[in-house]
Amino acid sequence: MKRILAIPAGRRAKWVVVAFWVGMLVVFSALQFPTKFEDVQKNDSASFLPASAESTKALAAVKTIKGEETVAIVTVYRRASGLTTADRARILQNRNELNALKLPGTTPFGRPIPSKNGQAALLVANITTNGDAKTILDPVNEVRSVVNNPGGGLEAKVTGSAGFSADAIKIFEGINGTLLLAAIILVFVLLALIYRSPLFLWIPLVTVIFAEFASRSIGYLLAEAGVTINGQSSSIMSILVLGAGTDYALLLVARYREELRQHDDKHLAVANATVAAGPAIIASAVTVMLALFCLTLAEVNGTAGLGPLGALGVGIAMLAMLTLLPALLAITGRRAFWPFIPRVGDEGADAAHGKWRRWGEWISKRPRMIWIFTALLLVVMSFGLLNFSTGLTQGNSFRGEVESVQGQEMLATSFPAGENAPTDIVVPDKSKAKAVAAAVAAVPGVVRVAPAGAGPPGVQLAATLKYSPYATEAYAVIPNIRTAAKQAGGQDVLVGGPTAIERDLREASTRDTKLIIPIVLLVVLLVLIVLLRAFAAPVLLILTVILSFAASLGVSAIVYDVVFGFPGSDPGLPLFTFVFLVALGIDYNIFLMARVREETLKYGTERGMIRGLAVTGGVITSAGVVLAGTFAILGTLPLVFLTELGFAIAFGVLLDTFIVRSTLVPALVLDIGKKVWWPSRMAHEGEPGEHVPEAEPDVEPDAAAPTA
Repeated sequence: MKRILAIPAGRRAKWVVVAFWVGMLVVFSALQFPTKFEDVQKNDSASFLPASAESTKALAAVKTIKGEETVAIVTVYRRASGLTTADRARILQNRNELNALKLPGTTPFGRPIPSKNGQAALLVANITTNGDAKTILDPVNEVRSVVNNPGGGLEAKVTGSAGFSADAIKIFEGINGTLLLAAIILVFVLLALIYRSPLFLWIPLVTVIFAEFASRSIGYLLAEAGVTINGQSSSIMSILVLGAGTDYALLLVARYREELRQHDDKHLAVANATVAAGPAIIASAVTVMLALFCLTLAEVNGTAGLGPLGALGVGIAMLAMLTLLPALLAITGRRAFWPFIPRVGDEGADAAHGKWRRWGEWISKRPRMIWIFTALLLVVMSFGLLNFSTGLTQGNSFRGEVESVQGQEMLATSFPAGENAPTDIVVPDKSKAKAVAAAVAAVPGVVRVAPAGAGPPGVQLAATLKYSPYATEAYAVIPNIRTAAKQAGGQDVLVGGPTAIERDLREASTRDTKLIIPIVLLVVLLVLIVLLRAFAAPVLLILTVILSFAASLGVSAIVYDVVFGFPGSDPGLPLFTFVFLVALGIDYNIFLMARVREETLKYGTERGMIRGLAVTGGVITSAGVVLAGTFAILGTLPLVFLTELGFAIAFGVLLDTFIVRSTLVPALVLDIGKKVWWPSRMAHEGEPGEHVPEAEPDVEPDAAAPTA
């Protein structure tokens, strides 16, 4: 491994490595893979459903009956004082204009449907879709350009399942560019603050941009292979590449600067730094990748797709930092650090490391009291989980004003709220269709049931609900509809439609959370056992990360409600937060404890812990700030779920960096002593190095260290 890791620092190999990455960028650009990656993303809810879900089977049955897959586009007109004669004429004029457009894949708009209170009317048509976003987005945009802003007190909005899908597609289409630009700017600023060099910051920045470009290009090939990718998972992958890649760069560059103070030859310095830091970077990346691969066990296709996509991003970031970055460092040399050029014999930033050492020595005086107090603080923060709500739905998942939501609210004032997205019921036995319709109509929350089509594999009924199709109240009606329908028509009756799809997705998300979290814990525990060659220390680290996760999600639940005023969270939020916080939190514990074990072999557990904290504190803290900052960028996006996810992970990373990794873990290790290495020989043999006088720790140059 040492020979392989040292290759990119070779005098000739460095040019070959750079040429390979540049050539790959040119090929991917010529093939337009990054652009195609955007085109293959699927952002409709139906594409995320597992094949076993009843709404998936109902969707296929309805498509067979109609001969195609359709979504409803609903235009709502409303005047609070009642529609006037001129309003009705305007609505008819709009209908004629829309039908004259002959929009591709769109049925003609029928006659206006007036409300009983005389305040509103609907124009309804169906759009045929094949999964391509443009088949929905283009017709919706055309309709909105015709009917919007009628003026004179008449309101008009386009909604329906097509309207909701179009608004989601618009947001996801703009996510990647906005997110990538904001994240790159943030990383640029943080690297400038860390290195204080106008030249050097471009080296890790260019490397991480290459990794991001390659990840998106290869991500297209994953999508072509059948992996479900959406704008949400694409955004998270970008953040993982930028955040994790920058973290790995910080760790490698810290060791490189140390080597430059010991060796005049830049190639030797790069090779030594890569060989020294490479194993920790590989162990960290592999841990995160394995945790992400656990997501492939999810029933929700969007969650399962994030597993290989996220692992791909982390893997490419690791490869870039262990190949392209060392090659660029070997080319540019020490002068790139101008004006703070490291020279052979320089002592480095001893004062900063002294602060971390003094912090460790302060903890060593009263470790038990400190870890008990810190753990109790985290437990108190965890009580915020009592405020956690799963009230976030597709109908309230947007930040700011969205036309489809506005149209739904307008519709609900004059029609049954479920008018724009009825629930589909497929009855295979035609003779039982009337009985099923009567049974479903009697279910509380159902306004009416009407025929919607017939043909193999049965009769299609449409049930209009009292509630908004994207409200939790509507989700609660679906089980009752299914029970009534199956009792009247047999167990092969299928219930689907937008509301059933959303309910099935929520149920699948809950099942995924219960299944995957224990598996992730087991995988990470096994990695730590192999890395540390012990059992007690890995279990201890896992427990601290679990406590950190509970505290982070608890505080986040309070902030979502009290500060942001969000309606709740998605049922999948705990799973995503857990996977990222556990995998990324363990990263820093790997960086810390791998060095502690190394120091313990020379100086014993107590001195090894203090020395390990001293030499890793600064660089890990810098890495934590960078990673938290990149995830916080998700808060700039106009989706509640991504805002919540970004806040939870950013807060959790900072909590883990400044409290768990720098205080709780050292206090526990110092209190437990050498038994923390059980059952290895280190737990039973006498502590080494007791006669060795304590010396200043090795220098890790770039770190910003907090004051104790």
